[in-house]
Amino acid sequence: MKRKMAILAVLAACALAASCKKEEAPGPNVWAAVDGKQIQRDEVDKYYRSQVNPEGPKPSQEEALSLRLSILDKLINDEILLERATKLNLVATDGEVEDKLTESKSPYTEEEFQKKLRDTGITVDDLKRDLRRQLSIQKLLNREVVAKISITDQDVADFYNQNHAQFNITEPQYHVAQIKVTPRPDPQVHNRKNDDAKNDVDARRKIALLEEKLVAGADFAQLAMDYSEDQSSSTGGDLGYIPESGLNQADPALKKAVLSLRPGEVSKPIVAKDGYFILKLISKEPAGQRLLTDTQVQQSIRDNLRNRKEQLLRVAYLTNIRNEARVSNYLARQILESAGKLPAVTEKK
Repeated sequence: MKRKMAILAVLAACALAASCKKEEAPGPNVWAAVDGKQIQRDEVDKYYRSQVNPEGPKPSQEEALSLRLSILDKLINDEILLERATKLNLVATDGEVEDKLTESKSPYTEEEFQKKLRDTGITVDDLKRDLRRQLSIQKLLNREVVAKISITDQDVADFYNQNHAQFNITEPQYHVAQIKVTPRPDPQVHNRKNDDAKNDVDARRKIALLEEKLVAGADFAQLAMDYSEDQSSSTGGDLGYIPESGLNQADPALKKAVLSLRPGEVSKPIVAKDGYFILKLISKEPAGQRLLTDTQVQQSIRDNLRNRKEQLLRVAYLTNIRNEARVSNYLARQILESAGKLPAVTEKK
C-alpha cells in the first residue's frame, strides 16, 4: 500500500510539473495564449503606439505597463470572441471588410491615410485583420446578446414612474445642428469631402455655396457631414439639446440666431468670432414635466434601458465564454514576479 501511494505521489508530482511547464511562456515575445493561439508582444506594441501621443510626455514604466496590460486583456477577449464567431460561422466576409476599410478611409486623403498608418506602425493588412475581427465580434454579439434583449412597455412605464423627477425640464432646451466653416485650415478636423477653407475668402465663398445648396433642397445633415469643419460633422452637425442658460456661453450672434428660429428652420450664414455658421433648430422643448405619453420620452427610456441591459449582458457573455477558454497571460505573471519591474519591456527606437 505504501509503495502504491508513493507511486501515486510521484505521478501526481509529474502531472503537476507538466502542468506548470505548460504554463511557462514559449518565448520572451509571447505575452499571452488563448487555447494555444499565441499573442505576440509586437501586436500589443502596435496598439500601444497608436494610443500614446508621441508629442506628449513619455509615460512612466508603470503607466506603460498598465496600458500594455489593458491592451493585452482586450486582445485576449477579442481572440476568445473571434473563436466563438468562427465556430458559429459569423466571420466577416472580404466584401464586408473592404466596405469598412473604405468607410474608415473616407475622412482622409490617400496621402493622409498612408501617413496615419506609418505613424502608428500599422500596415493595411494589419488594419484589415483588425476590421475583420471587429466586424466578426459585432456579428457574434448582435446574435448572442443584442437579439435577446427585449424592452416591454411595462419596463418603460416602471422606469418613468421611478424616475419621475428626471423628466421635469427646468428650462427650455434647444435641439440644434450646425455647419461650421473656418477661415484657416485645421489638420485635426476632417469631413467626408476633406473640404477645408484655406483663408477668409475661401470660407465666405464656401458658406455662400452651402447656403445655395440648402435653399435648393439639400439635406442639412448630409451637407454637414460632407463640408462642416468641426467635430460635429461626424453626427451630421447635431449638437444635441442645449439648455437656454447654455446659450449664454455661446457667441452672441449664434444665441440670437437660435432664439429667432422656429423648429425646422435653417438660418442665414452667421458671422461669429471663430468662423461662419449655418444653424438649424431641429426642435425646441419648453420647460415643464414631460409625460410618459410623449413619444420622445418613451424612446429615450427605451434606448437607455436597452443600452444598460446590453452592457450587462455583454459582460456576462464574455465572462461566461472566457471561463471556458484556456488563457495564459504571461506578461501579467512576469510583472508580478518582477514586482512591477520588467526589463524586457523597453521602448523601440
